[in-house]
Amino acid sequence: MLIVAVTFLGVLVLVVGTYWAVVIRPERRVQSAVLKRLKSAGPMRSPGLLKDALPLSDLKALQAIFTRAGGLLGPLQRLIEQSGLRVTVDNLLVASLLAMIALGMGVFALTQSVLLALAAGALAASLPLAYVRRARTKRLARFEEYFPEAIDLIARAMRAGHSFNTGLSMVAEELSDPVGPEFQMLYDQQAYGLALPTALRNFAERIPLVDARFFVTAVLTQRETGGNLAEILDNLGAVIRERFKVKRQVRVASAHARLTAFILAGLPPVLATVFFILVPQNMKLLTGDPIGIRMIGGAILLQVVGTMIMRRIVNIEY
Repeated sequence: MLIVAVTFLGVLVLVVGTYWAVVIRPERRVQSAVLKRLKSAGPMRSPGLLKDALPLSDLKALQAIFTRAGGLLGPLQRLIEQSGLRVTVDNLLVASLLAMIALGMGVFALTQSVLLALAAGALAASLPLAYVRRARTKRLARFEEYFPEAIDLIARAMRAGHSFNTGLSMVAEELSDPVGPEFQMLYDQQAYGLALPTALRNFAERIPLVDARFFVTAVLTQRETGGNLAEILDNLGAVIRERFKVKRQVRVASAHARLTAFILAGLPPVLATVFFILVPQNMKLLTGDPIGIRMIGGAILLQVVGTMIMRRIVNIEY
């Protein structure tokens, strides 16, 4: 047991030290050089018109590698951008690697089971990605909640005699994150020369919500066929509010089912962890026998399948 613990600590220190030496230290050195240059340069000049894309990595070598693998890392980069977190792809991958090594070695030190260690490592590796996905979901939920206010503000601006572009600028200035920054990017793109239809389609790609697509479709249709855009936006805002009301009613009606699914999904792993801590000698009957290891693997598989089925049941379309 002592050898396993020492090996675990050694591997953890090696991985963390390598990450600090390869990633954190060069990044801090570059930041320090930039700060010194800015202090010696005096007042900053006005920034350029184009906003730099969020880098895939803070290191030039990894940035070049990730750029060539853009087709594979593109969805992950888009997920990070939609979450609003100021992290890069390499930060997320390294966090997943560290979590996998730490939890996997810890479980192996307790159970001496390679299968359980691999399962725990795979679960730990998915935790950073799950955190990013949760941040994305929360950000999109906030956007969906305040989106009708943005539409109403654009409609009121147009009825007051302002243009559609001015309405976008007013939304960007008046509303907070995430609605304001997204409309600011939409306004900047069309103001700096990008065609409005293309800027609107980019907006719909950044915000993968049905309401955002309704808004883009309504504006593009009005530009092609004509009509009172302010009235169209008023009707669209009313429809979005009704959909949001129905969504909340569905969440209230399905609260009991979602709570039951959460308890059923979390009870087996929690009880297994408690038993491993309180009565490890009893759990060794499972981890020390090939049949017990197969039973654990089958239980994990059934647990994952059951959780997915319950999630599918309680995820009601509205």
